[in-house]
Amino acid sequence: MAEASSSSDMFDEIVMAAERFHGEGYQEGYAEGSHAGVVEGRRYGSLHGAKIGSEIGCYLGFALTWQCLLQKCTDEKNSKKIRALDSLIGMIQKFPYEDATYDKLQEDLEKIRGKFKQVCSMLNIQSNFRIGTERSSLSF
Repeated sequence: MAEASSSSDMFDEIVMAAERFHGEGYQEGYAEGSHAGVVEGRRYGSLHGAKIGSEIGCYLGFALTWQCLLQKCTDEKNSKKIRALDSLIGMIQKFPYEDATYDKLQEDLEKIRGKFKQVCSMLNIQSNFRIGTERSSLSF
């Protein structure tokens, strides 16, 4: 009878060891996966944020340059262009760069893109903003 008890204990130890190793493996895998997810998320967020920053910065530089160029022209036709540029600049200045949790980020970005296209149309400029891996540019 002692022999049956001994083999039963060995079997229990094997089963318990398998469960223990499964639990430990799960915990290790979960921790490693969480770390890898955070690293990948940061990398993606940095890249995406840099692209948006580059795009918005280009729009702002464009708008400020045209605002300076049109300051001396005070006729009605140019005052509409200046108002549209002022509106674009205002939208860009209100854009929440530091708030990563801003829920209307894409919506506001689309509004800025639309206003930029409107300004380009008013200025008779072909807008073609491209973001590439090598450089960002406006093509005229």
